[in-house]
Amino acid sequence: MAQADNVKIAFIDPLSGAFAPPGQNALHSWQIVADIANQQKWAGPGNTFEIVGFDNKGSPQESLIQLKAIIDQGYRYIAQGAGSGVGLALMDAINKHNERNPGKEIVYLDYAALDPDMTNSKCSFWHFRFEPNSDMRMEALTSYIARNPDIKKVYIIGQNYALGHQVSRAAKEYLRRKRPDIQIVGDDLHPIATVKDFSPYVAKIKASGADSVITGNWGADLALLIKAAKDADLKANFYTYTAYTTGVPLAMGSAGADHVKNVSYWNINNEGFVGKDIADAFKKKFNDDYWLMSTHSAITMMSRAIKEAGSTDPVKVAFAMEGMKAKSLNGEVEMRKADHQLQQPIYINTWTRTNGKDVKYDQENTGYGWKTEKKIDAYVATQPTSCQMKRPSR
Repeated sequence: MAQADNVKIAFIDPLSGAFAPPGQNALHSWQIVADIANQQKWAGPGNTFEIVGFDNKGSPQESLIQLKAIIDQGYRYIAQGAGSGVGLALMDAINKHNERNPGKEIVYLDYAALDPDMTNSKCSFWHFRFEPNSDMRMEALTSYIARNPDIKKVYIIGQNYALGHQVSRAAKEYLRRKRPDIQIVGDDLHPIATVKDFSPYVAKIKASGADSVITGNWGADLALLIKAAKDADLKANFYTYTAYTTGVPLAMGSAGADHVKNVSYWNINNEGFVGKDIADAFKKKFNDDYWLMSTHSAITMMSRAIKEAGSTDPVKVAFAMEGMKAKSLNGEVEMRKADHQLQQPIYINTWTRTNGKDVKYDQENTGYGWKTEKKIDAYVATQPTSCQMKRPSR
């Protein structure tokens, strides 16, 4: 083993502003898993992880300013996930930096930026995504929807940026393929992080007669949308990507019960409650809920790659992570070599009252949590990739 090293990971995401609550939770999630990895020596004797937060205020421009500061401070790994617009800007900057600065390369650990282009036409050797992208989620979600004959009218609403456009496109395309009889009765995009009152949007959804709403919204934009639906007594079911993220469960409360569903890659109320030790430690330390399971997959794979490479050098670690299979909290996962998109099972969950049996864990002390409706095998959500990756020399 090479000389023991402290691997510093720069976390670049919102720690102030509208999206600060999920940003703070995400930073803490990285830190708790890093603490466990350090205690249990996941990366081998002496190798440790340290996660340091940098506030990008949710802005691509601010992210690039922070990236420059991070490079100047000698960081070789960054973690980001709150927004594909930021992710795409960082990818471009990191690609250019790495090309111009051999020996000082940076690896980008993507824990939640979901735009499929990031592992397709814009793929990069330096980028590794640990969450299912939006197309993988939509493949699983529409397969689930297709089996429900009661769903006849769908309304799509999303944030007007990369992810919102991708969710809208995939929802229409996949439903047309699987259930051409379903009517798309609305398709709205709204400005990201600026709408304070979603009641006009909810009025349109109500007027459309939709029985189901599909949204890729996250953070305050999802919390406020759900709250407006609750206030208007909208009976439609919501199919979401991130209703488990900080602030949304509290906004839903009892009104979301049995109406809000979520497609994710893990749920603490899984078969066997795998991950409850981390969830319990997180609650004790931060008085918050652990939901960002991609942090576990990322630190697990990083640790193994460091051990296999006998080095913390980003180029060697990146090559070691390619094609790697590992056991995470949702079963066996694989970092696909072709595009660096993690392949993993996907869960369909329903917001419901805790019952001490299959829904033991609630969120945000609401008395409501996520019930696992279905665990979908990784191969069902797997998507082809158009990635033509350029690899550096070893």
